[in-house]
Amino acid sequence: MDSRRLGNTDIEITPLIFGTWQAGKSGWVGIEDQDVIDAMQAALDAGITTFDTAEVYGNGYSEELVGKALGDRRDRVVLATKVFANHLKADQVIEACENSLQRLQTEVIDLYQIHWPSGAFNSEIVPIGETMGALNQLKEQGKIRAIGVSNFSRAQLEEAMTYGRIDSLQPPYSLFWRGVETELRPYCVEHNLSILAYSSLAQGLLTGKFGPGQQFPKEDIRSKNKLFQPPLYEKAQAALEQLRSIADRHHTTLGNLALAWLIAQPQTTAIVGARNSAQAKENASAAAVALSADDLADIDAISRTVTDHLPADPVMWTFG
Repeated sequence: MDSRRLGNTDIEITPLIFGTWQAGKSGWVGIEDQDVIDAMQAALDAGITTFDTAEVYGNGYSEELVGKALGDRRDRVVLATKVFANHLKADQVIEACENSLQRLQTEVIDLYQIHWPSGAFNSEIVPIGETMGALNQLKEQGKIRAIGVSNFSRAQLEEAMTYGRIDSLQPPYSLFWRGVETELRPYCVEHNLSILAYSSLAQGLLTGKFGPGQQFPKEDIRSKNKLFQPPLYEKAQAALEQLRSIADRHHTTLGNLALAWLIAQPQTTAIVGARNSAQAKENASAAAVALSADDLADIDAISRTVTDHLPADPVMWTFG
């Protein structure tokens, strides 16, 4: 699998990144530890070298599983993790990083990201300069190699950049959720930030495996996802039917068509999770799907039958 440069760094990342929110289990159902470990190892064997996690996924449990799965293959992988919004004071950032290093069984984190901006989820307001100061210190000490942010607005990103180099933005981005294209993507292109798109399959919706009337248990995060609620869900189903003929023409799945479209966008890589090794191998094959300019235009037009009806709120879930 071809690799791409992470921002202005010398770190090489793959266009498909293995996401491990599900490995933490919180917000997910039916996840088995060994299956996820097998999936990570299968993804690496299939050419995906970049893995993304966070301290908040299962309160560190996801990071522990990443460490178990990849600890003895550390020289082959790029590890990205995140510090949560309630740990953004300088001393908290340092402590959180040390804990993540231990759980990940590594001496250095390749990409360390602010998961949500200060104040999110009723967290304490911390000046971005203080947080960035701690991140710059960790970078100077060699404990992290690059700094990224996630779920930041353009204004928040611009302010953070005044305190140090940021090499990536991690926003929600998929065929069915494209708010990043308005202000954030142009900024990332101009300043050479890599976009690490999360929920790149709209939490499975873009795979086409969920039909009309799909219901999720309240413990499943998708029960709160706006795309799974009417009328957006019905619009998504209609769009998927239109996309199916394009996927068939390329002898690929709906999910891999959506991933191929996403990694063809400027500066963009796609974070995609997997519950088992079969899913991981299938996701990896999306990197081989070559879309023409006409394909991209057709997919874009179909996508907008959904995205034109999205709420202005950039958060994908109704957390209540």
